[in-house]
Amino acid sequence: MPIPVNRPKTPPPETPQDGREPLPVSPVQPVALSLEDRFRFRCHKGIPCFNKCCENTDILLTPYDIVRLKNRLDVSSREFLDRYTRDCELDAHGTPGVKLGHKEGLRACVFLGAEGCGVYEDRPAACRYYALGLMSMRRKDSSVDEDSYFVVKEDHCLGHLERQEQTVAEYRRDQGVDRYDEANHDWRRIILKKRSTGPAVGRPSQRSFELFFLASYDLDGFRAFVASEGFRRVFDLSEQEYARLLADEEALLQFAFRYLRQVLYGEKTIPLKSEAVQERSQRYQGKIAKRAAQSEEERSRQQDDLYKSLLDE
Repeated sequence: MPIPVNRPKTPPPETPQDGREPLPVSPVQPVALSLEDRFRFRCHKGIPCFNKCCENTDILLTPYDIVRLKNRLDVSSREFLDRYTRDCELDAHGTPGVKLGHKEGLRACVFLGAEGCGVYEDRPAACRYYALGLMSMRRKDSSVDEDSYFVVKEDHCLGHLERQEQTVAEYRRDQGVDRYDEANHDWRRIILKKRSTGPAVGRPSQRSFELFFLASYDLDGFRAFVASEGFRRVFDLSEQEYARLLADEEALLQFAFRYLRQVLYGEKTIPLKSEAVQERSQRYQGKIAKRAAQSEEERSRQQDDLYKSLLDE
């Protein structure tokens, strides 16, 4: 799964002399880098292009991005989402995503100010990675994610002309993005699994989408959900575990990813209480019986309608 970088201002492609359609120009350098590979780049306040990349953005937010930003601004998850983000879809099935908002009428980041980034210490992972891109892939029949890194060279960016050179690993540590990747790792695996299995998984229900949004982006709402009587009636967690989840946001976030794996893929990541399992089984059997009865009623109704139509002729 790629972590999107700032949307590039791609120059118009040149038309080949033979009249064929021009090929699109990409700012991504087509060389995959490992953590130990070196690249040349440095961004600083004295560079003439400073903040140019923030004037035209398309930043997909991760769950940990939102936790850091809403805490910095001292607002709830819901208030942050309403005031500073815009909705998007992560795939063709409509899995909900969240992007960082823009200033009204512009493409500039909502947090861009006269002095630069207004949330720099807690900026999203995509901003920290720039001018690198991250691509996570999972090969067919493999359960292991493979990460590759790519240099992104946009026309406006002069950081690539700086003398500073470093490895990918050094740059990630310097930008603090390694902590973000660690916190978001299980969430990225959930997205990758859905994309790698494709149509085999099928389109999730609307309820699944709602739970995905809650667990991924609205951590305060998810905390209230975990604290609810209904949740406690179903899931078999100790009082100590409940106390830890309600007090520690990072622990709660990782628990939210466990919950998503259970909801979306049926993985038994969180134990259920035996009475809840029995109740669920009875409810499921009741639904099957109800569907069967409805089907029988529908067949009878169709036969009655047919008989009535014959009498009316």
